[in-house]
Amino acid sequence: MNTRDQHNFITDSDTSALPAVVDRATWQAELDKLLVREKAHTREGDAIAAARRRLPMVEVDPTITLIGPHGPVTLLEVFEGRRLLITYFHMWHTGQPAGGQCEGCTFFNGQVRELSYLHSRDVTYATFCEGPYEESVCYRDFMEWDVPWYSVQDSADALFAGRGFGMLVCYLRQGNRVFETYWTTGRGVEVMAPSYGLLDMTVYGRQETWEDSPAGWPQRWENSGEQFRTNGRPSAQWSRLGAESSDDLGNGATTSHDYQNQP
Repeated sequence: MNTRDQHNFITDSDTSALPAVVDRATWQAELDKLLVREKAHTREGDAIAAARRRLPMVEVDPTITLIGPHGPVTLLEVFEGRRLLITYFHMWHTGQPAGGQCEGCTFFNGQVRELSYLHSRDVTYATFCEGPYEESVCYRDFMEWDVPWYSVQDSADALFAGRGFGMLVCYLRQGNRVFETYWTTGRGVEVMAPSYGLLDMTVYGRQETWEDSPAGWPQRWENSGEQFRTNGRPSAQWSRLGAESSDDLGNGATTSHDYQNQP
């Protein structure tokens, strides 16, 4: 977690580094070359997805207990009667204020909003949070998320099998049996963040220091968590605070609200 002041906004001087200016025909010819590579990338992604569908699976105890809005529920019940389940394991810092919660989990989990398309394919999406239910669900409500939310505080070991939070896991239900079919973490969870895909299409990309960009291109964020924070807290929190939403998690911890130069 990085709490450095993150007022890294673009100014006119930031954009002094620009691509070469050419006529439209020359530009289109260069773009056409790139589109060939993009098509190959898409086809390779299709092939990887086909291989993923052919993976074996491992059985998981369907009676593992989680805590939801109405108390204890089993992993089987989290499916909500559907055949498939996708879960994101959200890191939690118990006893910390909203501003001190995981910036990466906030970034990724917060971009999964419209669930009807998943439901139409018989897929349930849910968040499995590391923290206690009553405290962490206050965070979900402050962030204005409406995804199903469960605490796995007491069942993490049974679900993790040696892994950790910040991962995406896919399950399959066969009657009353549950199987894990796939999991990923790190950059694998970028599938949850359309913001990154859109930024990748812009001329300056993500503006992060690891990217291979031309000399002079703006690169303001290190890949250390700071890329998800502005003014010391997860960037997405500022719009909620601006709308006067309370970030009180009921744990007595508070974060100062510095609105100067907020995004």
